[in-house]
Amino acid sequence: MKSERGVLLDVDGTLVDSNDAHAEAWVRALAEHGIEVPFEEVRRRIGKGGDKLLPEVAGGIETESPRGKKISDRRKEIFQKEFFPSLRAFPRAKELLLRMKEDGLRLAVASSSKKDELKGLLRVCGADDVIEAKTSSDDAENSKPDPDILHAALGQLGLPADRVIMLGDTPYDVESATRAGVEVVALRCGGWADADLTGAAAIYDDPADLLAHYASSPFAPR
Repeated sequence: MKSERGVLLDVDGTLVDSNDAHAEAWVRALAEHGIEVPFEEVRRRIGKGGDKLLPEVAGGIETESPRGKKISDRRKEIFQKEFFPSLRAFPRAKELLLRMKEDGLRLAVASSSKKDELKGLLRVCGADDVIEAKTSSDDAENSKPDPDILHAALGQLGLPADRVIMLGDTPYDVESATRAGVEVVALRCGGWADADLTGAAAIYDDPADLLAHYASSPFAPR
């Protein structure tokens, strides 16, 4: 067991180019319920769970309140109908996952997405063929940047935190991994600058860049 290593994978903004779509879906759903929020106010919070994002941008409306449920349900509908069909994986995302698996790394997803949305996103990037475990916001009491989702994924892999690396794209991935005692590697393709990703052991442009530098990355065989 000590020789085994694992990877905890974020999906949105890391493997799939979906962060802008998630933000726009929230903006539209909020507007339909009389709440005008600038795109950038929502966009900079993508990566957090919706249970944290909604109260922050909508004056404290909780996702479990009647109004919050209506907004959240509408956001999901907009995302699935208007944006999901055109989503694409980042270049070489699938090849990166295959390289990790070929090297013996055990792959698990640790995402703030809801379970039903996550299923479709995993198909988009081909991760459903190579992962052995997946956790979503439905599997944790507290969403990112709390570390609960990562703890759940570690439990499914059966690996200690010091044998696992997180791959993410947001400051919330970095924070949750740090709080879970997990080393984290970040990608810029989610839309954040290096200064926002402080604490990551390494930062790459996107999956293709990480794959090109894989031999010198924290994921390389040790």
